[in-house]
Amino acid sequence: MPDLPSFIIIGAMKAATSTLRQQLAHQPGIFMCEPKEPNFFSDDRGFEKGLGWYSGLFSGAADGDLLGEASTHYTKLPTYPQTVARLKRHLPSARFIYLMRHPIDRLVSHYIHDWSMGAFHCDIDDAVRRYPELMAYGNYAMQLRPYFQAFGNRTVLPVFFDRLIAEPQPELERICRFIGYRSGPEWSADLPPDNISAERIRRFPLHGVLIDSTLATWVRRSLVPRRVRNAVKRRRVMRQRPVLDATLRRQLEQDFDRDLEQLGKWLGAHITCSNFRQVTGSHSLDWVARDG
Repeated sequence: MPDLPSFIIIGAMKAATSTLRQQLAHQPGIFMCEPKEPNFFSDDRGFEKGLGWYSGLFSGAADGDLLGEASTHYTKLPTYPQTVARLKRHLPSARFIYLMRHPIDRLVSHYIHDWSMGAFHCDIDDAVRRYPELMAYGNYAMQLRPYFQAFGNRTVLPVFFDRLIAEPQPELERICRFIGYRSGPEWSADLPPDNISAERIRRFPLHGVLIDSTLATWVRRSLVPRRVRNAVKRRRVMRQRPVLDATLRRQLEQDFDRDLEQLGKWLGAHITCSNFRQVTGSHSLDWVARDG
């Protein structure tokens, strides 16, 4: 039987999944695979590589390590509709960690990420109208329902961005208990950020070769005047965090509130966009009725 992960961080995108992955990988006895988001069970092209390829991502683990991965594509309905069925077939006993963030904040960070990666070329208001995934990936109850139906809610741990930021050590301990880690985890505040879009610098094809490589850096600094370099960089940098049109934001909040109503019922809490940070940041939340 190939070595396969016993737990997966399934999302949500731009809700501190990279931070949590880093912290778990930092703990002795936990092995998080590379690449950091294999997206094996979601992306058809990746899934075609086969289970042998996927299990090979964990070949560097030591005996007895807890194996895990983090792929936000696993909660990106309707984009990747076969994810849960594939997970159920190949990882029937897996445990899942689902991070959630204020839906509007998540949407804005999602926009910044895709803008930075060169996927979006319009302002945020236009992007919301043109790209429905900006909202869909923040409909947390909708994303969770297939996991509950296939695995039961006892296999999914709800983790909230604001609580993780406010109380990182207790939340890390809670997460580690859930995945069966028997040692005492320690949150490290010294780990470098692992988030390209936080720089708000637009990427483009061959960016790594033309911008990030040592040779390219030497050529630019040697041959291109600083004022020219700065002018080019200014055109590639998002100077301020984008702000949604007020009317559009109100509409989005109303739409998100309908999804949050269901999420709140599962958690035994009244959650809306207006109280999201207060409710989810004040204490840890769990499903009211845990099946099984």
